[in-house]
Amino acid sequence: MRIVSGIQPTGNLHLGNYLGAIRNWVRMQDEMEDGQQALFFLADLHAISQPHTPADLHKGTLEMAAALVACGIDPKRSILFNQAQVPQHAELQWLLNGTARMGWLNRMTQWKDKAGKNREGQSVALFAYPVLQAADVLLYQATHVPVGEDQKQHLELARDIAQKFNNDFASEDTPVFTLPEPIVPPEAARIMSLRNGAAKMSKSDPSDMSRINLADDPDEVMKKIKKAKTDPEPLPSEAAGLKDRAEALNLVTIYAALTDRSVEDVLREHGGTGFGAFKPALGELLVETLRPISQRFTELLEDREALDAILAQGAAKAREIAVPTLDAAYRALGLVRG
Repeated sequence: MRIVSGIQPTGNLHLGNYLGAIRNWVRMQDEMEDGQQALFFLADLHAISQPHTPADLHKGTLEMAAALVACGIDPKRSILFNQAQVPQHAELQWLLNGTARMGWLNRMTQWKDKAGKNREGQSVALFAYPVLQAADVLLYQATHVPVGEDQKQHLELARDIAQKFNNDFASEDTPVFTLPEPIVPPEAARIMSLRNGAAKMSKSDPSDMSRINLADDPDEVMKKIKKAKTDPEPLPSEAAGLKDRAEALNLVTIYAALTDRSVEDVLREHGGTGFGAFKPALGELLVETLRPISQRFTELLEDREALDAILAQGAAKAREIAVPTLDAAYRALGLVRG
């Protein structure tokens, strides 16, 4: 079993990032058995498919690496790297571009959503990035790929590309690529803005009070929770009582996610409690959960040498796995290399 997954290197990580993808990665790592392998990468090559600021991309890549390690990704147990240090990703994408079909890419819903009405003005990279996603997993002979609802279509595309390549250029007995299977992680908590329960928690929100950043100190965490938007009613005893109370539901959801319990369980315990008592309880829980993460995150960002070493060592391990697959793809295509 070999799991491969990537994440965009956006900076200013917040609670929503942690309770969404990152915590699931840590759990997958911790559940790996002997002989199994997990590769987690920072998708910095994907980031250039849309307008970006180079300095922000560089900073965000380092911050994401620090955050992943601080949250529990262990570079001794998992392979952690950024794409740009493993050029085989881009090489394999080019080889796979000969197999991928325009019609397949035109059907990608994320392409339609991101391009909007100005398709002619988008970069080729944005159109073709699902092929790079395919290369990301096929390069390592991944057997399983964690996917959310928004990525299922892209994994199906990767399987289609792999199948067509194997059919066209390899024998049935010795396929070049493994067809990866999806892993649907446990449903991640949907964490909303502390200022607007109808909007997801986001780093792009102009108000820093709308989110809990992983780098926030305990005083900032408590301040943001106490000032979080709520309503004057106490918590109900059942989830149905949170209908049309988006901000109240958000705080209960955060509490439930941090304690690995259901919203119903939290309400059974705290039903009838006002926010004057519930907010401090939630704040303390957040502080205790995030304190070690925040401390380690800050330490890593201040030790650039250690952070660079983690990514370099991970990239070296990734290249070692990637090279045989890339060589096999070149041979299958009849390309002559020195």
